[in-house]
Amino acid sequence: MRDAAGRLDSSRSLLCGLAAGVAEAVLVVCPMETIKVKFIHDQCSSRPRYRGFFHGIREIIRDQGLRGTYQGLTATVLKQGSNQAIRFYVMTSLRNWYKGDDPCREMHPLVTAVFGAAAGAASVLGNTPLDVVKTRMQGLEAHRYRSTVDCAYQILRNEGPQAFYKGTVPRLGRVCLDVAIVFVIYEEVVKLLNGVWKTD
Repeated sequence: MRDAAGRLDSSRSLLCGLAAGVAEAVLVVCPMETIKVKFIHDQCSSRPRYRGFFHGIREIIRDQGLRGTYQGLTATVLKQGSNQAIRFYVMTSLRNWYKGDDPCREMHPLVTAVFGAAAGAASVLGNTPLDVVKTRMQGLEAHRYRSTVDCAYQILRNEGPQAFYKGTVPRLGRVCLDVAIVFVIYEEVVKLLNGVWKTD
């Protein structure tokens, strides 16, 4: 996705993030998040049904088939796709701004962490409504919704627009730290690899 000069612009970075987010949603995030949400809701119920991790997965698959681990796939694809698209876009924009006309300018890990935290914050503010819908679509009460759109409509009608931002503050704290660490580790690993195999 780099241009002839080896530079990655913000719009191409957004496409890279979107593709990465969709891939991770389908291959990893949706089944893991569905299982996690079902377990949380089960443990909060008056009579928990799942005795442990493997028992819970076995019961979910026995009752609903493999499809039971893919509840809310559309919402997860929308959430993860927009999540990574926003993060990649913001991080690349900040990196290109910082480096200016010198693409070889080194970025200190602290600068990378600050930019990563900003990218994480932007993704939280940009897609928390999709995260709320995704979580509802994956829970034990998911049968109440006919589709992702119906879920969003019911939340808006029954709880108001503010319901789409439930959990924003705790998510902001976790995601900013998470994304900052991921980008710092990525940048430092790339620096090490450049000594063996030039990637920039």
